[in-house]
Amino acid sequence: MSGWVAVAGLGPGADDLVTPEVRAALAEATDIVGYIPYVARVAPRAGLALHPSDNRVELERARFALHLAAEGKRVAVVSSGDPGVFAMASALFEALEGREDAPEIRILPGITAMLAASARIGAPLGHDFCAINLSDNLKPWALIEKRLRLAAEADFAMAFYNPRSKARPEGFARVLEILREACGPDRLICFARAVSTPDEAIRTVTLAEARPEMADMRTVVILGNSATRRVGPWVYTPRSVP
Repeated sequence: MSGWVAVAGLGPGADDLVTPEVRAALAEATDIVGYIPYVARVAPRAGLALHPSDNRVELERARFALHLAAEGKRVAVVSSGDPGVFAMASALFEALEGREDAPEIRILPGITAMLAASARIGAPLGHDFCAINLSDNLKPWALIEKRLRLAAEADFAMAFYNPRSKARPEGFARVLEILREACGPDRLICFARAVSTPDEAIRTVTLAEARPEMADMRTVVILGNSATRRVGPWVYTPRSVP
């Protein structure tokens, strides 16, 4: 049987948010490749090899998956959320460049943390929005600042991934400073941590009230645009523009 690679999104955390398409691919796979906590979400079974690896070896992981597929294995490369959003789909295609022996490849979408968080909050991404990865591991900090300012100037709602980690404790404080300067102190900002898991916590404050320690690597942060407002316990962004 010829090998294949399926890059699969496991969703934000809850088992019932994994799509049937992804479940089918996991059931057919002979090998699971991915970051340690994501591989841990796949139940072991007879005939299934698990290959967990560290978070900063995405390209090596992708090459390994292609190598296994070339040997005839059925490989599921797992990501949280959606594999095409700051995840393994892009790394796989980067690893594929220059190869002549490409296996069958499928990208299987999942529910992103951003959209799961938005649904819990209400509809803060109900109008034009952008997503920005706040980690500077793969891009310079100056570029992050530029994109923040331009997105604020365009009045996008914004979803932020990887806001604050132990290795990057200062960056998110600077992000909040930039947003206060560009958007003013009254703009609504939502902190959605571990959505769809038992550790879920949702908090909405103004930029004036926001503090760096409200976010960690399990948090998606959503900033509203100038029209975003509360209605009861919900936060939403109107679809119409004045």
